[in-house]
Amino acid sequence: MTKLRVGIVFGGKSAEHEVSLQSARNIINALDKSLFEPVLIGIHKSGEWELNDIESYLEFRDDPACISLSKTGKNLAIVLGESSNQFFQIDRQGDLKNIDVVFPIVHGSSGEDGCMQGVFRMANLPFVGSDVLASAVCMDKDVSKRLLRDAGLSVVPFITVRRLDAMQLGFDEVKRKLGPVVFIKPANQGSSIGVTKAFDEATYLAAIGTALEFDEKIVIETAIEGREIECAVMGNEELIASACGEIVVSGDFYTYDTKYIDKSSTRILIPAKLEKEVCLGIQDLALKAFKVLGCAGMARIDFFVTLNKDIYINEVNTLPGFTDISMYPKLWEESGIGYVALVERLILLALERFKVKSQLKLTR
Repeated sequence: MTKLRVGIVFGGKSAEHEVSLQSARNIINALDKSLFEPVLIGIHKSGEWELNDIESYLEFRDDPACISLSKTGKNLAIVLGESSNQFFQIDRQGDLKNIDVVFPIVHGSSGEDGCMQGVFRMANLPFVGSDVLASAVCMDKDVSKRLLRDAGLSVVPFITVRRLDAMQLGFDEVKRKLGPVVFIKPANQGSSIGVTKAFDEATYLAAIGTALEFDEKIVIETAIEGREIECAVMGNEELIASACGEIVVSGDFYTYDTKYIDKSSTRILIPAKLEKEVCLGIQDLALKAFKVLGCAGMARIDFFVTLNKDIYINEVNTLPGFTDISMYPKLWEESGIGYVALVERLILLALERFKVKSQLKLTR
C-alpha cells in the first residue's frame, strides 16, 4: 500500500515557537510509519522554511527551555495553484515529491490565525485543523467572544481596548464594569503569553503595557473564581466531545512557565471530578462553541466552572498543543483514543474535508 506523505509544518515566527517544536516531536513520534511518510518542514524564528531530517531536526529536544530547530540550509518555497508538487527546494532547484496532506502545528501568530491556512488553501493542499476564517476568529479573543456571546453562550465578561485608547481607560472604570480583579491579555496570542493579573492601578498599568508589547488590541476580562476545565472536540460535520479534564495550578494562574517550563506547580486531573450533569453541560457547550465558530477537525475549548456550577467559555484553541503535558491528546486518551489513533483520525478528517470542498462549484 502506498504511504501518504504527511508534511509536518512546525516552529514558526511566533512567541510560541518552542511549544510548536515540542508538539511536532510528539506528532512525528506518534505517526504510524506503516501508513504515513513524514516530511518535516521547519520554520525558523526568522521566517525561513527548511526541509528537515527526522534524525536531527531538533537541538536539546528534551529540554523545554532550550529546545531549538536545527539549521539545514535546505530552504523551501511553496508553489501556489494546483501543481502536483507544492514545495520547491531552492538550493537544488527542484520539486519535492508530492505531499498528500499537511499537519500544521505552528502555534500562535502566522500559524493558527488563518495566515498559514490561507497559504495551504491557495496551494491546493489538504491540512489538519480549521479553515481560514475559523482559525482567524478563534485566535482573536475579542471576535470569538463576541460571536459566542451573540449566539447565547456564556463567556467571561470582557472589555476590548485598542492601543490608542488603552491608557485613557482607568482602572476605576474597569473595576466598575468587571470587578476588582481582572486579567489583561493580548487579543491575538496563546499559551498565556503577555497575560497579567491586575488588582490595583499599578498592576493594571503594568499589565496594559505588557499586553501591548504583543498586540495592538487587548482584552480585559473579569477574574472568575472557579475551576479551570478543558474539553476536546474532534470532527467535521459529525462531532464528538472528549472527557473533561481539570488544571490545578498552585500559583496565581496558568502561565506560560507553568505550562511548559516549571511543570511541578501544575496538576492535571483527567477525568475531572465533576458531577455528571456539569460534565455533560461542558461537553454540550464545547460542541456548540465549535459549531458557532465554524471550526473543523479539532479544537480544545477551555472553561471556568464556579462554585455555583455556572459554566463560562474562556477560549477556543484550534491548534491545541501536543506537548508532553498538553490536554488535547490526554483527554482523548482518557476517552479511549490513543495518540497514534488520534493523529491518524485528524489526518483522515483533513482529507475528508478537502474532498468535500473540492466538489464545490467555483464558477457558474
